[in-house]
Amino acid sequence: MDQLRAIRYFSTVVETGSFTKAAKVFNVPPSSLSRRVADLEKSLGATLLKRSTRIVKLTEVGQIYYKDVQQILNQLAQSNETVRSYQTTPMGRLRISSMVGFGDKILLPLLDEFSKLYPEIVLDVSLSDELSTLGRDDVDIAIRGGYAPNERVLAIRLMENGFIPVASPSYLDKYGMANNVMELKEHKGLYFKTPAGPTPWLCKMNGQWHDVSGPAVAISNNGPWLARKACNGEGILMSTRWALASLLESGQLQELKFEHELAITQNSDFAVYLMYQKQRYLVPKVKAAVDFLVKNIKVANEY
Repeated sequence: MDQLRAIRYFSTVVETGSFTKAAKVFNVPPSSLSRRVADLEKSLGATLLKRSTRIVKLTEVGQIYYKDVQQILNQLAQSNETVRSYQTTPMGRLRISSMVGFGDKILLPLLDEFSKLYPEIVLDVSLSDELSTLGRDDVDIAIRGGYAPNERVLAIRLMENGFIPVASPSYLDKYGMANNVMELKEHKGLYFKTPAGPTPWLCKMNGQWHDVSGPAVAISNNGPWLARKACNGEGILMSTRWALASLLESGQLQELKFEHELAITQNSDFAVYLMYQKQRYLVPKVKAAVDFLVKNIKVANEY
């Protein structure tokens, strides 16, 4: 029995919900495809599919097997693409995942330029603040703010991702400027919510970390909404300098300076990282995108 072919048949039956439809995909008789799947079940000693006249469903063990073989088939497809694409023109579908704020302000404008350089690459871009696992989520490139990742990927540090405190002139006129970080506990807070929860206001004094967060008036994972509320004088916001650059330049918000610097984490290695799997860099479309983004994001960050 050709087990790999049988696995492909089985996987397609699951995806189409029909032996007949799966047979059309491979241009083989339904009876032949059905026999191969039955041989696969026999070799495993388990029933993977519940068959009826109208529909085909996975058994409990079939669900487990399907999930496992999908990872194998995806890895095999990637390996085949690596070999076929080696030293060829960058082309095909490129999957990129990025955090939302960074994607809107920095990544997407750069990708417009990238598309002009590489018209044969189809961009598949997802913006989410949820963490992506490159192998599991079938992502070629992920851009994330945070710490250096522990997973087995290559991570390039693109730029700093430190958070700064800001407020509008109208807020400061009404509530006054805090003379020191401890007074921030009395001020209204606008908090960005990460997958791990709202970001606190932290400060290190005399070797000790202190939480100086003020009472929350709004919490959200939508940075632009929080920035608008800050501009409206509704509270103090901690956000990244790159996200606030235009508002700081226009004077709608101003950075609050203290003797002791504020942070949202005790980890000093906080930055924006571009991540990819080492073997994927051999694929021209991935190499082209990695090289382009690293060069242009670092150049943009110098200004």
